[in-house]
Amino acid sequence: MITYIIRRLLLVPVLLFGVTLIIFLMLQFLTPSDRAALYIRDIPKNPNAIEGAIRRYGLDKPLPVQYWNWLVGIEDPNHPGVILGGILRGNLGFSRVLAQPVKDVIAERFPATAELALWAYLPIIGIGVWLGIQAAINHNKFFDQLARVFSIIGYSFPVFVFGLLVLMLFYAKLRWFMPGRVSDWVTAEIIGGTFPIHTKLITVDALLNGRFDVFLDSLRHLFLPVLTLSYISWAQFLRITRASMLESLGQDYMTTAKAKGVSRREQINKHALPNALIPVATIAGFTVVGLLGGVVITETIFTYPGIGNAAARAAAQLDVIAVLGLALFNGTILIMANLVVDILYAVIDPRIRLS
Repeated sequence: MITYIIRRLLLVPVLLFGVTLIIFLMLQFLTPSDRAALYIRDIPKNPNAIEGAIRRYGLDKPLPVQYWNWLVGIEDPNHPGVILGGILRGNLGFSRVLAQPVKDVIAERFPATAELALWAYLPIIGIGVWLGIQAAINHNKFFDQLARVFSIIGYSFPVFVFGLLVLMLFYAKLRWFMPGRVSDWVTAEIIGGTFPIHTKLITVDALLNGRFDVFLDSLRHLFLPVLTLSYISWAQFLRITRASMLESLGQDYMTTAKAKGVSRREQINKHALPNALIPVATIAGFTVVGLLGGVVITETIFTYPGIGNAAARAAAQLDVIAVLGLALFNGTILIMANLVVDILYAVIDPRIRLS
């Protein structure tokens, strides 16, 4: 097991190198003056000044040198000891659309996306997997037929259509739930300092502060995006879990277990379920990536101030620096999630450790 984990850990730097190399090569489609925005906020309009900025930031150097400078930074020739740029130092560039450095965009908006992901992920996994298991156990019975209809409807609904439907019903018509993250009065308390922020997760901070009114207000705003993300994902997890579970139930070892008099519960929990969860673990890992990376459509529909909303605004106004910086952030999350999934494979199925 330890050897398996070490092998996977050794792959992480290689994958990170590949992600950074791809992002860097995409940057080469920009003009040198636009690439200078990685280091400074305002590019001078004077042609001579632009040329000076390009030389100052080493954007006229060979590509390998530029790549190294982009990774670790470059010393300011006008101020010795001062390092300019360097994504390893957290400098992902400046977003002109959002009017702040990309690293600040991530620091400011990632807690909102993480909170949405936390509240959406638990019902996605719990309900989606449970429905798939029950559908497989009750194969071709009423529950199975109902679950299949449920999954087909969920699969056929585009996210933006389902999101707009629930927004029109629960917000525009019934006024039960609201878009955004919190109400204006909560925002005023946060800005005014009367609501202390500890974790930047509003629901968690509300419980820590004993403010159940803020907790309920935050839940009212989370309900619609969580429902949208959950329903679409339920359909996916239901179909995958059902198919995998049916395959496991049809294996020879299940017939052997039944012939030995193993109870139905043990057949399912000890023999069929562990094997059926292997493909589910893959989808579960990449679902985390999608949620933490920012669900662009959902956050945009419900004006939720997360990473996805920021990426949509940047892309709509061709803020390439911000888009590529957020893409690099998402790529890093993907690699880390893939590592977790690989380790989870080994925990679920010991045979993988020996492969």
